[in-house]
This record gives sequence, structure tokens and C-alpha cells, in this order.
Amino acid sequence: MAQRRVVVSGGGTGIGLATARLFAAEGDRVVLLGRREEALRKAGEELNERHGEGVATWYAADLSVPEQVRQATKFIAADDTPIDVVVANAGGNVAPAHDGSLEAVAAGYRANFDANVLTAVLLTEALVPHVRRPGGRIVQLSSIAALRGPGSYGGSKGWINTYTFDLAQRLGPEGITVNAVAPGFVGETEFFGDRATPEFVAARVGQTLTGQPGHPSQVAAAICYLASAAAEYMTGQLLHLNGGAALGR
Repeated sequence: MAQRRVVVSGGGTGIGLATARLFAAEGDRVVLLGRREEALRKAGEELNERHGEGVATWYAADLSVPEQVRQATKFIAADDTPIDVVVANAGGNVAPAHDGSLEAVAAGYRANFDANVLTAVLLTEALVPHVRRPGGRIVQLSSIAALRGPGSYGGSKGWINTYTFDLAQRLGPEGITVNAVAPGFVGETEFFGDRATPEFVAARVGQTLTGQPGHPSQVAAAICYLASAAAEYMTGQLLHLNGGAALGR
């Protein structure tokens, strides 16, 4: 396969970085996006050292802010080369603990909407005009939480599911596929932070049918499959990776 241009948001760490590593190993050029300049720089330099200078570039932006998305898009589209793959991975459960007041509940829902819905939708919509036609691939990151909470985070990922279905219908006639990957518990990331105690991890792993946590590289492999020629007939789909914790739903 010829070298592709791939954009990965949340590309500095975790699933995003694992995804960028896999694309780079396949010979593709990768643009890493995220809020933290230092994490992006470290990830980009790692990829360039391993796979050759210029394989990775990066741009720091808050993708929930329209003007910052515009500037990131200008950076990505500066050389007028079509984008082959967009991976909208940025996000996380950012709702703070609250006191139960309506104001605090509203703040938590808004925070997760910004972090998970707007970061995906604004970036995707900004890049759609630059995606290769035909043959472009868009992959959104959903979650098992869309099926069973927690509320504000699960709700935001449920919105990603419906956005994926809508976008697939819009772009299918132009030869662009749109799918989503919905991981269950994935270790080796910053997602759970201080909550990832041994007891917490054991409880999450215990919900699976395989008795194993997921790994970022496994999610990355699913994303790369959806971006491959082998998946050209697959669009508007939600691919679950949760060790059976959601019983295949």
C-alpha cells in the first residue's frame, strides 16, 4: 500500500500513540494532535527516530475550541495533500466529582460533552473537505460506557455512536467509510489516573469473559484494520473490543 497521510487526535499517549506507532510502522505519515505540546513532541520524536525524519509531525490544540481546530486544520492541510485516515481519539472522562447540586451536575455533563463530542465532531467536520475521495477512512473512538455508563461520559460516547452512523450515511456516496471502535477496560493508559488501584483494575478485568485487560496495541490494531483496504465494505459500524464484558452488544 502507498504511503498514506493519517491524522490521530489524542496522539501523544495511550491508544492514540499506539495507533500512531502502528500506522508509522506500516510506512504512513502521521500528524499527532492533542492539548499537551510536550507529550506530542516526545511521541513525534520517538516515531521519527524509529521510522525516519518527517514520518510524524504534531500540533497542539484544544479541539473543543473552533478557532483552534481551524488553525490545526490549516497546519494539516498546508501542503494540499489529501488526508487518507482520520482517527478521532481525543477525550476522556473529565467530569469532576460534584456535590450533587444541579449546577455541578450540569458542569460535569458539559465538560464531557466538550471533551468527547466536540473534540471529535469539530475536528472531523473541519477535515472532511480534505479527506481523500474515494478511499478515505474515518474512525471514531466510542466506549463500552455508551452501553452502561457512567452517565455524562457514557452519554458523550453514545453521541459519538450516532454521529458515526450519520456521518457514514453522508459520506458513503463519496467513497469514504466511517466506523467507530468501542473499547472496554484498557490498561496501560492515563485514562483512569489515580482510580486505577489494584482493586479497581481487578474489578474491571473481572467483568470480562476472558479474564484479561485490553491493551492499547489491540485497539490500535482494530483501528488500523478499519483504515485498511480490507475494510472498504465496512461502514456505519460499531466495533466492540471489551473481552466480552458487554456480551457482544
